[in-house]
Amino acid sequence: MHPFPHHYHASATAKAAGEVKLSGPGLPALASDGPAEFGGPGNLWSPETLLTAALADCFVLSLRAVAAASKFEWLAVSCEVTGKLDRIDKVSQFTEFSIRARLTIPAGADAERARRLLEKSEQICLISNSLKAERHLQIEIEQA
Repeated sequence: MHPFPHHYHASATAKAAGEVKLSGPGLPALASDGPAEFGGPGNLWSPETLLTAALADCFVLSLRAVAAASKFEWLAVSCEVTGKLDRIDKVSQFTEFSIRARLTIPAGADAERARRLLEKSEQICLISNSLKAERHLQIEIEQA
């Protein structure tokens, strides 16, 4: 790992109407637009879905790091995140994220240890730690 602080760069370009092109150094471009809830087409990534996806992605990457450091073998994970956007004091903001993690572990693996590692993954996720919204973690563990 590189020493802190880390810096990240992204840019957005657009015309007066239509999709927004998101880009970053060495990354493939992404098309974005407003979500259907704000009158957008609903068929492209939006800032709201990108933020929600960032939380899911960070959770999975955190699990990889935590499990590797703990020498814990696992087979597969899925992470579904639902973000709740609301208006608080006339300001739109995410107020809650529900995180549903399903982890498949080898037969005979310690399910309670797996649960603790999933909880730790949520606690160390830098996206989670950067958000002020409440977070709720729901865990499912299945053995192969």
